Amino acid sequence: MHLTIQLAGPAGEPVDLWRTLVSHGVADLPPMRVDEEERTLTATLALPGMKPRTVVVRPAGRSARVDVLGPTPGTRTEQALRSVLRRVLNLDEDLSGFYETAAVDPELAWATAGAGRMLRSPSVFEEVTKTICTTNCAWSATVRMTTALVEHLGDPSAGAHGRAFPRPEAMAEAGDDFYRDVVRAGYRGAYLRNIAAAVATGELDLERLHDPDLSDADVAERLLALPGVGPYAAAHVMMLLGRYSTLVLDSWTRPKYAGLTGKKKVADSTIIRRFRGYGPYAGLAFWLFLTRDWVPDPAEEAPIRLSAGEPR
Repeated sequence: MHLTIQLAGPAGEPVDLWRTLVSHGVADLPPMRVDEEERTLTATLALPGMKPRTVVVRPAGRSARVDVLGPTPGTRTEQALRSVLRRVLNLDEDLSGFYETAAVDPELAWATAGAGRMLRSPSVFEEVTKTICTTNCAWSATVRMTTALVEHLGDPSAGAHGRAFPRPEAMAEAGDDFYRDVVRAGYRGAYLRNIAAAVATGELDLERLHDPDLSDADVAERLLALPGVGPYAAAHVMMLLGRYSTLVLDSWTRPKYAGLTGKKKVADSTIIRRFRGYGPYAGLAFWLFLTRDWVPDPAEEAPIRLSAGEPR
């Protein structure tokens, strides 16, 4: 069967679904897969209290068409799927304030047509785990680590069309040899297992980071306290949480910005100053400035995206 989800932000903002699906490289890690030729997202999503479901999402005018694989879902499953998909597609974030500022910026006015929604995972735990797997390694290693976690520890979906991202309990129970020999996570293995154990026991509540009463400084402090999370990883997770006050400055974004501005190197302070006028949306404006060419005009060739390129 298929579901239809209307594409509009809370304030009626337009939503460019394809730009959401390719909004960042981590969106293409298991249990998600982006098909750039078919313009689809295939994802196996964990659902609370029921088996995961595998879905295929594609643009359909001003709506998203969601093909649900496996047995026909009942009412409860359909409601859970719709809720999780709204989170994954980030449809409940109000970007009207960002668009007001971008509209008068000649280099970012294009974004007001519906760009800027970061594809999300169903849980903050998944965002943090995947981000740790991107640190200090080539993208091929990131893919290897996340693929191993999903294939060996993820729960199968109804109809066995895929596996969801593993539950914290499953990752906590896996032994050191699994992280060393199967995931080949190196020093990250202990970080991943320790975070999973803390979440599984209730000692750590990563979902609390969605609390609007927490300031960006509070969220950054809590992320930086996690093992394996440094300034880059914290900024990346914050971007996926809709907290854009910090720019993601790393070995890919710095040279990309310099190249787009016709320079060999640009100081971080200069980059920060360029987007300061966006206030709480500064990091989002910076990211969109860098990734505009990820959805090229029809006559142009698509560039290499983060998911196929630079190491961290």
